[in-house]
Amino acid sequence: MLAQLKKHLTLHELWEDAKFFFLLNLGLVATAVGIAVFKTPNHFAFGGTSGLSIVLATLFPRWNVGAFMWFINAALVVLGFVFLGVRSMGWTIYSSFALSFYVSLCERVCPLSAPLTSDAFLELCFAVILSAVGAAIVFNIGASTGGTDIVAMILNKYTSMPVGRALMVSDLGIVLVGAYLYGPATGLYCILGMILKSTVADSAIESINLRKVCTVVTSNPQPVRDFIVNDLHRSATMEQAEGAYTHDEKWVLTTVLTRGQAQKLRLHVRGLDDHAFITIVNSSEIVGKGFRAI
Repeated sequence: MLAQLKKHLTLHELWEDAKFFFLLNLGLVATAVGIAVFKTPNHFAFGGTSGLSIVLATLFPRWNVGAFMWFINAALVVLGFVFLGVRSMGWTIYSSFALSFYVSLCERVCPLSAPLTSDAFLELCFAVILSAVGAAIVFNIGASTGGTDIVAMILNKYTSMPVGRALMVSDLGIVLVGAYLYGPATGLYCILGMILKSTVADSAIESINLRKVCTVVTSNPQPVRDFIVNDLHRSATMEQAEGAYTHDEKWVLTTVLTRGQAQKLRLHVRGLDDHAFITIVNSSEIVGKGFRAI
């Protein structure tokens, strides 16, 4: 029995590790496509290592954006080793070099000397969406895309400087250089992209984590409980209550489900008890067993 339990735990850990690695690379690939296909041809230097690489690739055309990302990320990783230590870096080391590799791969597979379309705003939308969604996937699993995140970690450890403000100032500096090199129109697009990226990333993280908190008030709780546990494979909290108007005995069941599971529960409860009361609210932050770690 103990051997079977250990085997089950090992398989579960392997699955979780594989899932983490897949999502990490998925986020990095999405970010790389946004950089190579939409940011670079349009000179959208939003900031960060990709924005700095776009500026440097213009000033030194012998090297492309992917090459400069290798150089910059390697330098930042060395700084991380010196000021933070290898253990503190974690997956940031892998993310830094993997993102550089994916950008170089995109440039090799799909080299672009000009934007895909003549609509700069459309290109900006895809540049923002791909980069923001990719970053959201990576941040949501507890990793990072490397690059300026290393600078943020160093500043957070050694100074009292607000990290967000410091990174925003550096990003704004890159945007201003981009505006000088590529003209005011591109500069304004870069500022707009910098603002939209953080907003879209936050929205993407909330959408990924979105769950439905369902509360069912019923006088016949057992069938509802059985459906939640046996069919939806979730748990619930059950409390005995009393109707304020009728003083009838009621039971309150609270559970957290996905969108599809919440729809199934709603239909099931409606078929069981016409007088049941159901409330379903959205939540993007669920902490506890089976969800986000505390």
